Amino acid sequence: MTEPMGAETPVPVTRRTRPFPPWMGLVTDSTAWLITLMVLTVSRYLLADVEVSAAWGNVLRNVGLLTLLAMALQSIGGYVNGLYLRKYVVGSLDEARVLAFLALGVTVILSAVVLATAAIPRSVILAMFPMALLIMGAVRLVFRAIVEGRSVPGEEAVPALLYGAGELGHSVVRQMRVDPLSEFNPVGFIDDDPGKRGFVLNGLKVLGSGKRLAELVEHTGSEAVVICLNRVDSTFLREVHNVTDALGVRLLVFPSINEALNQRRNARSLRDVSVDDLVGRHPAEIDLSSVAGYLSGKRVLVTGAGGSIGSELCRQIHKYGPAELFMLDRDESGLHTTQISIFGHGLLDTKDAVLADIRDPEGLQRVFRDRQPEVVFHAAALKHLPMLEQYPTEAWKTNVLGTLNVLNASLAVGVERFVNISTDKAADPTSVLGHSKRMAERLTAWAARQGTGSYVSVRFGNVLGSRGSMLPTFQAQIEKGGPVTVTHPDVTRYFMTIPEACELVVQAGAIGEDGQVMILDMGEPVRIMDVAKRMIEMSGKDVEIVFTGLRHGEKLHEDLFSVKEQVESPHHPRISHAPVASASPSDLAFEPWLEAARDKSALGGRSTDGSHVRRELSGRNKILSLHGDEAQPDS
Repeated sequence: MTEPMGAETPVPVTRRTRPFPPWMGLVTDSTAWLITLMVLTVSRYLLADVEVSAAWGNVLRNVGLLTLLAMALQSIGGYVNGLYLRKYVVGSLDEARVLAFLALGVTVILSAVVLATAAIPRSVILAMFPMALLIMGAVRLVFRAIVEGRSVPGEEAVPALLYGAGELGHSVVRQMRVDPLSEFNPVGFIDDDPGKRGFVLNGLKVLGSGKRLAELVEHTGSEAVVICLNRVDSTFLREVHNVTDALGVRLLVFPSINEALNQRRNARSLRDVSVDDLVGRHPAEIDLSSVAGYLSGKRVLVTGAGGSIGSELCRQIHKYGPAELFMLDRDESGLHTTQISIFGHGLLDTKDAVLADIRDPEGLQRVFRDRQPEVVFHAAALKHLPMLEQYPTEAWKTNVLGTLNVLNASLAVGVERFVNISTDKAADPTSVLGHSKRMAERLTAWAARQGTGSYVSVRFGNVLGSRGSMLPTFQAQIEKGGPVTVTHPDVTRYFMTIPEACELVVQAGAIGEDGQVMILDMGEPVRIMDVAKRMIEMSGKDVEIVFTGLRHGEKLHEDLFSVKEQVESPHHPRISHAPVASASPSDLAFEPWLEAARDKSALGGRSTDGSHVRRELSGRNKILSLHGDEAQPDS
């Protein structure tokens, strides 16, 4: 909740709690042995109705001697395994294992002494271990409960429902409840597993499923909902956000698995849900063994390494320990940024940074002969559809001939594995961009027939956060006060975050079949109008939205597959594959290619139900202003 202007924000006071001191643990365990031996011995005599009044002195002496032996063994063993050196969290499972092992060892030695000397009744042996361990564990659990009861969130903490009663939820609720400075105070769990209904986790009940989210928020007075699920996609988040947004409740998520690899997720890493989460959060399932198998210890080269996709590919590949990683680009500033992000320096005087242009075949051949790459990821390309509609020659030089140059250089040095980065616009292309990338796929299929290595293409839709992509453009327009420019009220696009797309690209390289195109599962297409609406609502501003109409060559709805492609998905649940008709370089000619691209572009414009939008809007001099209601972006 927002504090009123001028209001003083209360400073939470941290209540310090003393840790469980080592001497207290030793005293507790020694006392446990004394109580155990005394109670069991006396009880044995009483139950047997044996008169021992005359021998009480001997009984007490024997119990005392055995207790001293148990204390000595317990203390020596406890210091050896770190039990009394604060190496374990009090009351934790780790401490319980060590404590049980130590108590068992002491019991075995005491039992041997009792059997040899008959100092106390031998029947006592059977109950020594469970009773001593029970007392030791009970004291620790009580101490832990007292400490955690004193370290609760302050009164200023926001009541929150936790969505997900699994391992992550268990960890989060404990961290929240023992932290006096926690911003959130958990009040209950939500979980869609019917078997967890009424389940109690760290003192909190599972109150119901996500279908009752609105009801449970009202019932508990929650002001926030925290997603405590390890794997969530954008569709699920959008559904939950629709409910929380209508109730005026915050929705918080943890970093994705990519961010979590660099730092442990805990309650302090929570953040408010972003548009990136709602549009493109698609967790990837990576087979680490297969990926490591073709990257670890290999010389890997990435073209377009200064771009958004290429740079993230380099970061992903670097995790798998290649022998050498070569980052190739003609953008020296991009290479500088990528090198800093991976190696922590931007010296640009090392062998890994390669300044070269894929449109220069001789220069590219020299680089490949010198570096001798074994794996190549080809990400260099021109990608802005409207720009390439104006300058198709540039698309031909870079996306077609540039790809051919990289393929020829790879074939010349015997590259083992080649992965061409394509786009969904190559499926039944209607633009110069799509047509050029489709030709790159066909050339890759041709190369697969020439060499002994594996040559595949990987196709996916829009990525969030890339330079010139939709979200940064919208954000800049909103910050300037608008208008937000959109193309058509019904246009949809597929979205994925850059790290998640690159993870699947790397996986596709491991399972790709020679000459085929691998198609990444992008989830459900997203209406751009909904994205624009959410971004404006989340900004809190009143921003005008203007429809500009579909541009030449743009589709109303993108396709990941061509209508003629026979798609299969036998190797990975998120990656499909389809054969690609090869195209020989000897058949390449610019004029026929351009004519075909133009014909496709014109056909695509008519078939998307949006070819006349721009003309109709400009003809009527009509601008639709929705003030944050509904719109669609440049994509």
